[in-house]
Order: sequence, then structure tokens, then C-alpha cells
Amino acid sequence: MEGKPLHLLLPNPRLSFPGLLPNNPDHHLPVSRLRFCLHHRKPKAKQLAFSRQQPSPRDSQLDTPGRGGWDLARSASAAALALHLAICSLLILSPTSARACVHPPPPAAAVEAKEEEEDDEEWEAALQQWKSKTYALSVPLRVVALRGSFPPTWIKDFVEVQGKRLKFSPEFRPSIDALFSELSQCVDKGQVQTKSAMAADVVSIGDSWLGYAIRKGLVEPIKNAEEQDWYQSLSDRWKVHLCRNQNGEADSNGSVWGVPYRWGTVVIAYKKNKFKQHNLKPIQDWEDLWRPELAGKISMVDSPREVIGAVLKQLGSSYNTIDMETEVSGGREAVLNSFTQLQKQVQLFDSMNYLKSFGVGDVWVTVGWSSDVIPAAKRMSNVAIVVPKSGSSLWADLWAIPCVTGFQTDRIGGRTRGPSPLIHQWFDFCLQSARSLPFRQEIIPGASPLFLENPAPEVPQDINKKKPKLESNLVRGVPPPEILEKCEFLEPLSDKALGDYQWLMSRVQRPQGGLLGNVLQKISSVLGIKLRF
Repeated sequence: MEGKPLHLLLPNPRLSFPGLLPNNPDHHLPVSRLRFCLHHRKPKAKQLAFSRQQPSPRDSQLDTPGRGGWDLARSASAAALALHLAICSLLILSPTSARACVHPPPPAAAVEAKEEEEDDEEWEAALQQWKSKTYALSVPLRVVALRGSFPPTWIKDFVEVQGKRLKFSPEFRPSIDALFSELSQCVDKGQVQTKSAMAADVVSIGDSWLGYAIRKGLVEPIKNAEEQDWYQSLSDRWKVHLCRNQNGEADSNGSVWGVPYRWGTVVIAYKKNKFKQHNLKPIQDWEDLWRPELAGKISMVDSPREVIGAVLKQLGSSYNTIDMETEVSGGREAVLNSFTQLQKQVQLFDSMNYLKSFGVGDVWVTVGWSSDVIPAAKRMSNVAIVVPKSGSSLWADLWAIPCVTGFQTDRIGGRTRGPSPLIHQWFDFCLQSARSLPFRQEIIPGASPLFLENPAPEVPQDINKKKPKLESNLVRGVPPPEILEKCEFLEPLSDKALGDYQWLMSRVQRPQGGLLGNVLQKISSVLGIKLRF
């Protein structure tokens, strides 16, 4: 074996080690130049590697013939042979350990990949531990609504849908009038308090107030409304009604300023027992209010648009008549004559007390919003409710965003930068088909916006919970289709229409004081505002 090259004694003679064994098998590596060393490539990762040191002068002398010549080389070969035999014995007795010393170290990329994988596992474990902890982070949503305008179950259901991160703060006001006044006072005074409705993310507002609220700067447009699912679910009739310009006028190129969540109509209610007792025909349309036998037996809301609108409907015209002289049969004089007759028929114009008068029996007929009349009629007996067959006015309760961004204050925190990011989730929730059930069950008066142009689905009646059914031509809160198509939303008054209203008030003989005098004064002072209390 003496004189055999070193590479022939290794386990894999084809494996080359750069810098350790030359490719020339006849070249004998001097023992003095074979070294082992331990390199620290990275902390906690030691790799055994061979290193080849630079030859010393003494080694150079041994590698070249001189005095003693190649005899010294023969001695070196004998020493190398002994080392080779030791390595072979190690391979036989402990092959695993030996190969660990002989095989090349793993590539640096593989070591780095393994360390990165370990780091990723540590980060993932830390993330899971963080997610498992409970933090006090929450997303607020403050809603100020008209009391009784939506079922209490909505609050519970919405909280369950959004989860624990939601901080939901619903508040209620007794009337749209009170809520509107609260918003107006903030703008008039230039101040906003933390508990004010102006500091809320969303508020209720009547659609008849929307144009005036826009002009006065009480509300702001809903950003990116056209991209939301709730907007896509609305019919074109809603979209036309809700798109306004900065003057509050209907404009297809305008912005969306409100989101409907309930709607209804103006209805006429009458006492069936009184009509039967006096052998009177049931009321079917607006013209029945002018019947002589009902003089002094009617109460009515004092809303200017509803009072004069009833006159226009009785004459076969529209609530939204622009020019009375050309659009109404008989012109403005016919409107004046009809309005004067209605004053004699109605005993009480009062939006706050018209139902009380009806309840105690002072009047037999009352005219008002279905949201007020239906609950009151259910508490009475022998009452029928009818939507006039020639059509009626439509009302809607909307969600709107108070325009608080213009206030310079630090009292309401981040609300000045914009509403809660959850407003669209709230809008979408209110317009889901599941939310329409309380309306269809007549638990809450009104109807879902989804059924303005589509028929409302039937609701299975529980035979164990049968209730006395209110006599009405409303079906699950919605007028019959042939009547609904004749109903109208109240649009903002044009300048020409406003001039006709002013002319009408100037010709009416005003009584001194009294409820009728008060309503006439109110009509004169708020002609440009479409009121609903």
C-alpha cells in the first residue's frame, strides 16, 4: 500500500475536495499540509471543514529535492500511509461519525433557509399568542334615531353580526321635529357638544326635511354610496328621490344624501260605528273630506304641504304641482275656494293632538301619517284606515350623516375627521330582507324600502297568536299596487310653486287667534319647508 495516492484510500474516490486533494492522482499531499479546523459560519451552527494552510519554508524544502533529496519524501509517505490506515479504521468502526468529518459541509443557502424557517415559526407562534389575547380596542358607532322607527331587535342582531369589537351607542329622540331642531341649534350657535345629535355618526331625518337640511348645511353627502351593496339594492325611484344637488333639489348628477330604512303614506282613519250609526258611506278618497255631513268632524296634521296637498289631490292635481294656474282645473281661484271650504270641515289642525281628538270621539275622521295613525287605531275599536284611491303622499325615514366636519372643536374626538367606518355596514344591515319582517308582521308601522315597487312577501300567521285584524286597504304595510303607483314623494317647492303658495295665503281670510289661525301663520312662515312632525 506504500506509495498509493491519498485519494484512493477515501470512501468515495470520485469526490473531489478543492484545496484538499489535487486532481492529479500521482501527486502526494504532504502530511504537514493536511490540517483540520473548526469554522464558525454562524452562531450556534458550527461546521467542520478542512482548510489548507500556506506552505512554510520547511515544507517547501521537503517538497523539493535537495540534500537528502527524495529520501525525506519517502519518510513522509510512510507517515501519510499510517494516517490513511487510521482513517479507514475509523470508517469501519464508526461510519456515521467518520462521514461527518469527511463529507463536505451543507451549502450556506440551506443553512440560512433553515434558520429563516425557524424564525417564521417563532413569528407565527407569537402572532397566534397575540391574537388570543383580549384588548380594549373597539370601533364606535353612534346612532341617534326617531323613537319607535325601527324594532329593538335590530340593535341586538347588529351587535351579534359585528362582534365584540363594535361599540354601538343607539339613542332616541321623541320626534323628527325635535331631532331637526337639535341639529339646527348646533349650526346656529356654531358649537357642538359631545352628547348632541350633531356629534353622532348617523341620525334619523324625514325625507321632507332633506332639502332644507342640505341647504342649511346640517347634513353631508354619503361618500362612495354608489359603490355600496345597499345602494344597489334600492329601486330607481329611491335613487331619484335621494340624489340631490347642493341646493337640496333632485338632481340625477347630484350626491346621495340619505339612506331610507322605513316608509309609509298619509292615510285617512274613520270610526266605523259613527258612520254606521249615522248611515254614512265609508271614506274612499280625498273628496269625501268635503262632504257636508262631516263638517266639524275632522282633525288633521298642520303640515303645510299635507294640507294644501290634500286640496290639490281633491282637485285632481299633484302634490308637486309647479304652476297652479295652468296645471289645476280652474286655476288658483279653484285652489283658493277648495282650501276655504276645507277650513270649515276641519275642527282641528294640530300635529300633536289630532289623534287625541280622534280617540276621545270629538271627531270621527282624522288625517295623518301612517306611522302615527296605525298604532293609535290598534288601541281603539271600530276604526278603519284607508289610503285614498287617487293616491297619497309618501313619507320616508332616512339615515343621514350630520355635517360636523366643519366644526373646529376637540370635544368630540376623531368624529370631526368623518363618521365611523361602520356606517355602511349599518346601512346594509337595515336594508337586508330579514329586517323587513317586523314591518310585514305589522309590529312596526311602515314598510321596508325594498318593497316600494315590489310586493311584500306574505307572512305565515301563527294560529296560536291571532290578533284582531285592522280594517285597512294596506297589505303588510303597503298600499295596493294600483294606488301606490299614484302616490308621490314630496319634492322641494319650485320658485313658481312657492309664489302660488304665498298668493294663496294672502287671499285666505285669517281668523283671529285659534288653532286655524296658528296653522295659517305656520304655513306662511315655512312655505319653503316640507314639514313632518
